[in-house]
Amino acid sequence: MEPMGCLAPSELSVKDLPWQIHWSKDKCTLCGHCTAVCPVRAIELGVHRKRALTVPLNLGEKPGNLFSVFHGIDQRTDPAHACVGCGMCTLVCPNGAIIPVHTDEIDKLRFHVNVNGEARRRGGRRNSSDSLLDKIKFVRISMLTDPALDAGRHEFELRTLLGRVLPPEEMLRVSRENGWMPPVREIYPLIIGGMSFGALSPSMWEGLQLGVSYLNEEMNMPVRISTGEGGCPPRLLKSRFLQYVILQIASGYFGWDEIIHNLPLMKEDPCAIEIKYGQGAKPGDGGLLMWYKVNKLIAAIRGVPQGINLPSPPTHQTKYSIEEAVAKMIQSMSMAWGFRVPVYPKISATSTAMAVLNNLTRNPYAAGLAIDGEDGGTGAAYHVSMNSMGHPIASNLRDAYLTLVKIGKQNELPLLAGGGFGKNGNLAANAAALIMLGASGVQTGKYIMQAAAGCLGSESDRCNICNIGLCPKGITSQDPRLDRRLDPEKVAQRLVDVFLSFDTELKKIVAPLGRSTSLPIGMSDALGIADADAAKRLNINYVL
Repeated sequence: MEPMGCLAPSELSVKDLPWQIHWSKDKCTLCGHCTAVCPVRAIELGVHRKRALTVPLNLGEKPGNLFSVFHGIDQRTDPAHACVGCGMCTLVCPNGAIIPVHTDEIDKLRFHVNVNGEARRRGGRRNSSDSLLDKIKFVRISMLTDPALDAGRHEFELRTLLGRVLPPEEMLRVSRENGWMPPVREIYPLIIGGMSFGALSPSMWEGLQLGVSYLNEEMNMPVRISTGEGGCPPRLLKSRFLQYVILQIASGYFGWDEIIHNLPLMKEDPCAIEIKYGQGAKPGDGGLLMWYKVNKLIAAIRGVPQGINLPSPPTHQTKYSIEEAVAKMIQSMSMAWGFRVPVYPKISATSTAMAVLNNLTRNPYAAGLAIDGEDGGTGAAYHVSMNSMGHPIASNLRDAYLTLVKIGKQNELPLLAGGGFGKNGNLAANAAALIMLGASGVQTGKYIMQAAAGCLGSESDRCNICNIGLCPKGITSQDPRLDRRLDPEKVAQRLVDVFLSFDTELKKIVAPLGRSTSLPIGMSDALGIADADAAKRLNINYVL
């Protein structure tokens, strides 16, 4: 038995936690709402015994003790149930009696959770205030040509192409020799990036699909959404809404048995096939869907046992070189759909991206290249992967586009950029900058989670538990008790609002350039920046 007053090295006080629960005894009615909604069970109802000293009026009597018992809220201090500051308790409290408050000290909790040699994982992505894309200005304004500067006076549509666009002479030659033309899709330049059915909750995934279908069929906006790795529900594969979906196959091949079995039953072809070789959140590292999130439905779709960890290998284990991957994966996926569907790879932004691009330019079946920058993703990645690995998207995209310019294929092979734009809310401006640096389209995921579903994660380490399936909003949780907090119809409505706002802002940028009929892809003379080194690196105007 340990002597009184002896503490173990792992003992924590509330002061040691990054978030502390402030509870008012006077306001609280002990309704229990706060303890019921806490996703990590950081608080619990407790019984408190209070001792008060009673002083007798008669000096001859001895002082006594008066004990009283009252009920209140206790905060747990073990790392497994540390408060994440999501604020759900505050939202449901009818009397405003409870609120999480961030500590004024450096987070000491990290030293207590790095056990068994396993570093702490973070579910949320950092929002850097020093974003290069936010510093870029649009400095070229058309003063004399039509359309006028006011984009609202002109009706025009923003569209881009996904697929191999051959030059006229090559198109005639291929058509005569093979009788086949590379498939091309006309899509909206903003694509919802890959967030899998498993990473997102069923309600969130359904809400995004509803919103995309509404944008296509009611608003005439050809918005596309990537499934991410993990397949999708069979009812989507058999519906006409599949044409709005980009099916992703990744190194784990999760969900592809279901897709292959439903090939003969598909009423529509998917928009495209995306083969994921790398991800911006964890370049060179595989993804991981933790066992918390592998429920019966996810296990059935992915063809795995329930309740096990699902790691994706860092690379496709059956491929030994990028040449082999291009030759086998792209061609086999093209054959599966009768060469009717564009097929393209998605890679992490690294210095080796140019090697991949050079191989794609020689393959007529490659429909494009998606590059994911170092700031992309909200997945269950290690800190060292997210903070210390990868390549910024702006310079990597610029290198890729200028490489295509050198070989005269800048209008043939589209580049899709993602990762690190819209982090500070400037989605349209950042997207326009990437397009003018050479992107034919842009992919975003985190911004959609924050704007369409109200993600609570923040840079001060608030919430950020996307990876363990306890999302308090039900965005990334597979627990039915948490998932039902999210209304799919409201997610769809908010998604539509996001795209309509983005469309208006992007038109406000594009119209003054005099480019109302096509996107200003690679129009770098319209860009300027007050950083001389950045201007030289991106080959854009240096302005002060």
